[in-house]
Amino acid sequence: MRGAVLVAGTSSDAGKSVVAAGLCRWLARQGVRVAPFKAQNMSLNSFVTPGGDEIGRAQAMQAAAAGIEPTADMNPVLLKPGSDRRSQVVVRGHPEAEADAVEYRAHAPRLRRIALDSLERLRKAYDVVVCEGAGSPAEINLRDTDVANMGLARAARLPTIIVGDIDRGGVFAAMYGTLALLAAEDQALVAGFVINKFRGAPELLAGGLDMLQKLTGRPVLGVLPWRNGQWLDAEDSLALERWRAGGMAGTPAPFGKDSLRVAVVRLPRISNFTDIDALAAEPGVLVRFAQTPAGLAGADLVVLPGTRATVADLRWLRERGLASAVTERARHGLPVLGICGGYQMLAREIDDRVESAAGIVEGLGVLPARVEFGERKRLGRPAGAAFGAPVRGYEIHHGIAVPDDGAAPFLDGCRAGPVWGTSWHGTLENDEFRRAFLAEVAALAGRDFTPAPDTCFAALREERLDALGDLVAGHLDMAAVSRLIAGGPPAGLPVMPPAGIAPR
Repeated sequence: MRGAVLVAGTSSDAGKSVVAAGLCRWLARQGVRVAPFKAQNMSLNSFVTPGGDEIGRAQAMQAAAAGIEPTADMNPVLLKPGSDRRSQVVVRGHPEAEADAVEYRAHAPRLRRIALDSLERLRKAYDVVVCEGAGSPAEINLRDTDVANMGLARAARLPTIIVGDIDRGGVFAAMYGTLALLAAEDQALVAGFVINKFRGAPELLAGGLDMLQKLTGRPVLGVLPWRNGQWLDAEDSLALERWRAGGMAGTPAPFGKDSLRVAVVRLPRISNFTDIDALAAEPGVLVRFAQTPAGLAGADLVVLPGTRATVADLRWLRERGLASAVTERARHGLPVLGICGGYQMLAREIDDRVESAAGIVEGLGVLPARVEFGERKRLGRPAGAAFGAPVRGYEIHHGIAVPDDGAAPFLDGCRAGPVWGTSWHGTLENDEFRRAFLAEVAALAGRDFTPAPDTCFAALREERLDALGDLVAGHLDMAAVSRLIAGGPPAGLPVMPPAGIAPR
């Protein structure tokens, strides 16, 4: 089999990443050399490839599903919002500019060419490329600058599948409306629909599926049931709502006597929140997100995660009363872990003339370190050791934290009593290190908690990727999907009114 397909969606968090990953895993099982691709991604959850390039975390996960190493070509354009109006534009793994939505329009033609070049390289190197769209293809106000959806599909003649999230309601209207708002040339590429997150008996949908096919002339290729525990390397902070809604599988019973309670501060510009996935996978570790001091109360460990806006989010911490709650914890000997931007906040002083242009700002002062922001972003895949265990991670930051002379070391950062700080992401995925760290946290918190000796996060990730492959294989018409990949968009698909509204 050779070819490509675009998985688009009716909205953000509709399930595009999950379907694309499932297709990658299913194809890899068939012996097909497959690669993922997302032309343009807007996400604060990113990853560093072995080549030292920054891409969206979802594409790194999809590469793992395909059994290959991720590369910059798999996500050639990454937008990292720093505020409601401006984003850092990362091109083929490295930042190029800061732009607002209006300024971005000037970049779009060049970025589309870069994306198409990356796609062409992948198509030459692999049998199949599974492309993922961004947001919705029916954002008609953005169609003339579109890089990731129908602009890509039309330029590369990609058959397109539209995924709709039935859990949020209105899925038939969303799928019909998405198609109907597209220009006729774009509609000609939309070959079918997938309904995602269905809770209930599939036969209840039969009438709606038949009517949608009659109205649009396109089949529903399958209905994917709701599955708890599919949380995996989410790229969109919208997915954090699943923690509140119980989307993470129930935590297994503790291996020892007590559970361990972890509160993660839900920063406004939270980034790389997947750092805590490995904690949530540990038996007896209960993870929650918090935005108030009350949310930190009773926690055995508080985590300050990464952020795209360190100084702005530090101001938010102070406004919410969270800053004083964190410093009080440290004063009373209760554990706090800062990762990347969270580490920077815990330092004595931050000199930021780059990201926020705020100049010198007082940090929380619970770690003996000073932070200075530089123009050049540091990207790497560092390795080290802590608690007698080997540690590998990745780093993505402009702010460089330098511990004071004599400060107790912790990975690349430092430790002061019950407070740790590091710029490295992904460290908690190292099983031996995670167990030793949690044992130390439990001792400081006075909990009779014993880390399970056999939890392997890498194996858990593989199990979940296999589950995604099983999900699409068991609930999608894979013969029809395979025909689309190999044969391209079917000829003669009907055009739905009011086609032509979208700019051409």
